[in-house]
Amino acid sequence: MSDSLELAQQIHSRQISAREAVDAAIARIERLNPKLNAVIYPMFEQARRLADAPLADPNAPFAGVPFLIKDLLTCYAAEPLESGSALYAGWRPDHDSELMQRYRRAGLITLGKTNTPEFGLVPYTEPKAKGITCNPWNLERTVGGSSGGSAEAVASGMVTVAAGGDGGGSIRIPASCCGLFGFKPSRGLVPTGPDDGEHWGGAATEGVLTRSVRDSAAMLDAISGEDAGAPYAAPHRLRPFLDEVTADPGKLRIAFTDAPMLGHGTHPDCSEAVRDAARLLESLGHHVQERAPVIDREEFNRAFVTIVCGEVVADLRDAERRLGRAATRRDVELATWGLSMLGGSLSAGDYASAQRYLQRSGRTLGAFFQECDLFLTPTLGAPPVKHGALQPKPAEARILKVMGALRAGGLMRRLGAVAQAAATVFDFIPYPPLFNATGQPAMSVPLHWNRDNLPIGVQLAARFGDDGTLFRIAGQLERARPWTDKWPGIAERS
Repeated sequence: MSDSLELAQQIHSRQISAREAVDAAIARIERLNPKLNAVIYPMFEQARRLADAPLADPNAPFAGVPFLIKDLLTCYAAEPLESGSALYAGWRPDHDSELMQRYRRAGLITLGKTNTPEFGLVPYTEPKAKGITCNPWNLERTVGGSSGGSAEAVASGMVTVAAGGDGGGSIRIPASCCGLFGFKPSRGLVPTGPDDGEHWGGAATEGVLTRSVRDSAAMLDAISGEDAGAPYAAPHRLRPFLDEVTADPGKLRIAFTDAPMLGHGTHPDCSEAVRDAARLLESLGHHVQERAPVIDREEFNRAFVTIVCGEVVADLRDAERRLGRAATRRDVELATWGLSMLGGSLSAGDYASAQRYLQRSGRTLGAFFQECDLFLTPTLGAPPVKHGALQPKPAEARILKVMGALRAGGLMRRLGAVAQAAATVFDFIPYPPLFNATGQPAMSVPLHWNRDNLPIGVQLAARFGDDGTLFRIAGQLERARPWTDKWPGIAERS
């Protein structure tokens, strides 16, 4: 199967039509989705109509290419945006987001929406409203989250590119679980308008999941750049990101670690993946050294979860404003309601202190990157886990239910619920959130599969605004150890 740029070239040269490309993608979705549950809202008929019409710009980089968008943040006018939640069932925005407009200008044809956990809050895709999305490499394993449906759709061959978002690793986590390339751009590079200035205090950004490096680079070329009213913007790129993919990265200083920076342990498969990647990078001529910045795990995790709890409160208030009614604990999942109770018990000072702590962590990492060009880690602390493994345990669920009914946010806080929630989540994702807090670009690269044939990604991060260096090293790694010919058994290979 070709990547998105090759497919666009085939359409441009009339080897195939946009309608044929769309029909082929729809056929794959209809064949595979009943088993995998990636696409939760199809838009097939309007996609066919768009494919039959003359292309608005035949020279657009992705003209006629089938596309899927994550059911979170990105507004597509008059189509449901439910954010993985029963609370938003049937809600439809009346306008496109700026990012959606840029996807359209790039020539993409949207086939539907992909599954995501409620409000994108957790690193697994098992929302009660839409059901579990299964990993194409092993149907009993997680696809990660929160861009799990998009990752599964690309990994199984439904489409060649799908939209994602990354607030704590939500592009990189499912990329690792599904054997894909997942790139989180620098803060301020991708637009958030016209409705928002920033997401999750600047931690979250949007992007895509792809099989090839060049697809991600070309897509970032198409969607990046500030929009009207943006609170800040990333530095302007020196040349197209697509050009970086084939450029010589030179000899880089690369630090690496497999120590569980925000967790309490690293699975041997993930350690082996990062050490194998370090050997590969050294063989390519780079200076590789084992070292890592010093981060206070407990303080960082507490601060990050504090921000998330505050944002959940704001999410529910936004929902109430849009829906014209109060949100109740029956509208959302237990974990979401619990986080909102915690958020409601925190003060403005708690939120500001947490934000300041994360910004100081950014200074620590900034100083670390004065002595290296890239930082290599595992993407995750463990291979893809079985469905349900990261859900609240029965005893925890009972506590959440009782506390939610009592609206006992202050009591939950005194019981240390913030620290407990952080420990559970960060043991699985001990690396990605660092670079959401700092705004630095980071990517998951699919270089390793374990003995169970499960993909194990490795993460590389660069200085803020230095997205180009990541694309250069990603292109070099892709040439040295190609991965695009690796497919799960369930995937369509035609």
